[in-house]
Amino acid sequence: MGKNRLEAFSDGVLAIIITIMVLEMKIPHGDDLAALWPLWPVVLSYLLSFIYVGIYWNNHHHLLHTIKQISGGVLWANLHLLFWLSLIPFVTGWMGENHFAPVPTALYGVVMLGSAIAYWILQRRLIATHGGAQSLLAKALGNDVKGAISPILYLLAIPSALFIHQWVAGAIYVVVALIWLIPDRRIERMIAAAESTE
Repeated sequence: MGKNRLEAFSDGVLAIIITIMVLEMKIPHGDDLAALWPLWPVVLSYLLSFIYVGIYWNNHHHLLHTIKQISGGVLWANLHLLFWLSLIPFVTGWMGENHFAPVPTALYGVVMLGSAIAYWILQRRLIATHGGAQSLLAKALGNDVKGAISPILYLLAIPSALFIHQWVAGAIYVVVALIWLIPDRRIERMIAAAESTE
């Protein structure tokens, strides 16, 4: 089956996730800049989550650009990813409203870990559907260092929030986002190389 409906549905869900996060931000009571100060944890958590959703949207687009068709397994793997991503507005709001308290900050890490694992599963299903290790996607990903490091960092962040300090966990979340913000051109290079040989 074709990939267009999967792509359109995923884009729609990600747009709704961002919309929900924006709507969760409350308008301040006051008409000066000082009225914004109490909202800094909410704005900071929103900014972090917006970047994460943007990273997933960007990488999801690149993944789907390497394939021609999808399978039932890919559909379920994609829904699994969207499930974890759909929890981001909840944990973002809880973490921001409670000034990055340990438990909400740890739960944020759980959702990020679940999202990373679900993304890895989606990659594996796409690779299996398109010829395994010889597929364009498998060759582009290679050993996928960033994909392997991210879950490890989340596993460090979760107990750090509970037993060390929540700002240690927050710093780890920022580091993971920065790792993924650096443009990864592997897939683009592989697609360009494949198209040039056609």
